[in-house]
Amino acid sequence: MTPIVAIQGYSGCFHEEAARRFYCTHGGGIPEIVECPTFESLYTAISEGRARSAVMAIENTISGGLLLNFDLLRKHSQKIKGEVYLPIHQNLMALPGQKLEDIREVRTHYMAIHQTRRFFRKQCPWINLVESEDTAKSAIDIARDRLMGVGAVASKLAAEQNGLEILAEGIETYKDNFTRFLVLDDSMEIPEKDINKSSLCFTLPHTPGSLSHILAILSFYEMNLTRIQSLPIPGQRWQYFFYADLRFETYERYCQAISAIRPLLVDLDVLGEYQSAL
Repeated sequence: MTPIVAIQGYSGCFHEEAARRFYCTHGGGIPEIVECPTFESLYTAISEGRARSAVMAIENTISGGLLLNFDLLRKHSQKIKGEVYLPIHQNLMALPGQKLEDIREVRTHYMAIHQTRRFFRKQCPWINLVESEDTAKSAIDIARDRLMGVGAVASKLAAEQNGLEILAEGIETYKDNFTRFLVLDDSMEIPEKDINKSSLCFTLPHTPGSLSHILAILSFYEMNLTRIQSLPIPGQRWQYFFYADLRFETYERYCQAISAIRPLLVDLDVLGEYQSAL
């Protein structure tokens, strides 16, 4: 059965690249994409039956975590069933037959502008950079409206899907730029032997040393804390949700660690248990 995957953005964006990478690797083939305007609407697409799963960005090696998406994970019931670490390579593209010196305007998402500004300053300072809602949407608009002299910064997939020619490849300032995407797919059954990562959300009693106590227990059970993020609890002054990712060697040891910390927490929500992509 072809995976039907909701993504935030338009066909050809990095979310679609992440969805393709995950499902092709896991035997699902090239997924059918459901475009969504916001991250919240990913969950709506699933609940309405328009998509069976979703792929959602959660952090980037340059810009950090997408904090609102941590909150969505806590509010909704869909569990994390996988992850993708996608290298982000930005490319300058335009309608075929043009040269770099023909381009006077480039449209792309503000984050892509931030990631490629050094290239434009050094190589083509005459180009006016214009912020748009989505990298792939910029490519779609150029192809649809046959806009000469206008370029887009987007993925190679966006260029291929819209018949655009890449004028400059890999123009991002930082070459070691990755985005981590989460796969939300309740239809997936992951064998226990393959599970070696977990994402948690928990709250603590407002007492001295409560967090350090939890971390000490996790260390005792040889849990590798790969990420921890705190976000304020609305309406509760100086109280926080803690989001943590754990890597472990055996699922049994992980279960023991969870059993040990659970009585010390005010609340614990396991957001997903899955196989690490690293």
